[in-house]
Amino acid sequence: MCVGCLRAQVDITEGIPKQGTLHFCRQCERYLQPPGTWIQCTLESRELLALCLKKIKASLSKVRLIDAGFIWTEPHSKRLKLKLTVQKEVINGAVLQQVFVVEYIVQSQMCEDCHRIEAKDFWKAVVQVRQKTLHKKTFYYLEQLILKHRLHQNTLRIKEIHDGLDFYYSSKQQAQKMVDFLQCTVPSRSKSSQRLISHDIHSNVYNYKSTFSVEIVPICKDNVVCLSPKLAQSLGNMSQICVCIRVTSTIHLIDPCTLQIAEVDGNTYWRHPFNSLFHPKQLEEFIIMDINRVQEKKKGAGAGARSNKHTLAEAWVRKTSELDTDRQYFCCTHLGHILNPGDLVLGSVLFLVFLLHDYLMTEFMDSLQACVLIKKSYDRSKRQRRRNWKLKELERDKEGTDTDDERQYQDFLEDLEEDEAIRKNVNIYRNADIPVESDTDDDGPPRISLAEMLEDLHISQDATGGEGANMMTE
Repeated sequence: MCVGCLRAQVDITEGIPKQGTLHFCRQCERYLQPPGTWIQCTLESRELLALCLKKIKASLSKVRLIDAGFIWTEPHSKRLKLKLTVQKEVINGAVLQQVFVVEYIVQSQMCEDCHRIEAKDFWKAVVQVRQKTLHKKTFYYLEQLILKHRLHQNTLRIKEIHDGLDFYYSSKQQAQKMVDFLQCTVPSRSKSSQRLISHDIHSNVYNYKSTFSVEIVPICKDNVVCLSPKLAQSLGNMSQICVCIRVTSTIHLIDPCTLQIAEVDGNTYWRHPFNSLFHPKQLEEFIIMDINRVQEKKKGAGAGARSNKHTLAEAWVRKTSELDTDRQYFCCTHLGHILNPGDLVLGSVLFLVFLLHDYLMTEFMDSLQACVLIKKSYDRSKRQRRRNWKLKELERDKEGTDTDDERQYQDFLEDLEEDEAIRKNVNIYRNADIPVESDTDDDGPPRISLAEMLEDLHISQDATGGEGANMMTE
């Protein structure tokens, strides 16, 4: 029999299905790999090709697969076409090769994980993050860390309440991963509990709901804190009155009178707890009347390291609310590198604090520190107009919007502009709506350079359905 007649009479693809079905979840854009695994595949990818071939793997056992590839289809057609080349030995040892097309219909089916997300009430574990403080700077910083490391992707729901956030998960392992991340990024402590939901006495299977409670230390950046005498001594005989300059995985403190710095981790804090002496609303505005940079004082016995990024100075200041009087305050400050006569600075008077804490009166008499200066004050409206960058936010459910939240968020944005160490851990995106200005055009407030910003890309739908394009379902 000649080759033409052999091709006409023998069909080596007989028994191989020419049509099939693929199940696709539109919410998470995953395909079902029987019996119950959902995998991520892009169009015309090797993973999707392997999934299609597994559908007809049993019928391909009688032939030899030579080549397989996709035929282009419209992305919104919900059709995938596979071009296969197979060989098979037929009459008298002759090998016949044939090319055919298998068409797959993409059907929508919601996966179990997306079912749980849509239900919003189905969860196996919850992580409750709390911080007993009036300011949310640490939470805003934590939010950016979560976004950068993409730890929010496995959450079923994120709920914001008055003093924290609740993260809901479909498994205890995912919640434990979040707890471990929090303990590595911010000073905190945690405890866990579980509640029995159901119990199958025949199979001895228990169904629990787990709750993880994470408490962050109630200290934020720019807080003035009062250390216990024992803790101050263990940190290198530093002053009990310190300023918190940063909160990362530890609490960074500086003594404004000596520039001595120290770090307090979470375990040390919970053994020797201390609180902020003032909340942000109690800070007052001062004007610098006179300031003199001074040489660093000689280190005492057992003194710790000193900051190289700050300059010690002695200043005379006056409250802006008391400009019509002659009352001035003397203080030592760690902000000598940025302050000049006439500048505005935020701070607070310490005399009332020493009266409330008798054991600090001796230190007050020795240091003659009348007030403490926290940070330089700039024109906020001007900073907002010139801010050509933005941050992303977590999608979460809010119980209510506090009128003070916007002010606190602006404080956090200003902290990012002023502190490069915190900025390194945050993804900052350029705001295309604000024109780009020179980074060195004047001596105004600190700004973020264009080199530190990322482009906020928005990938549009590709009607050509090229390689790697997402499945268009609508």
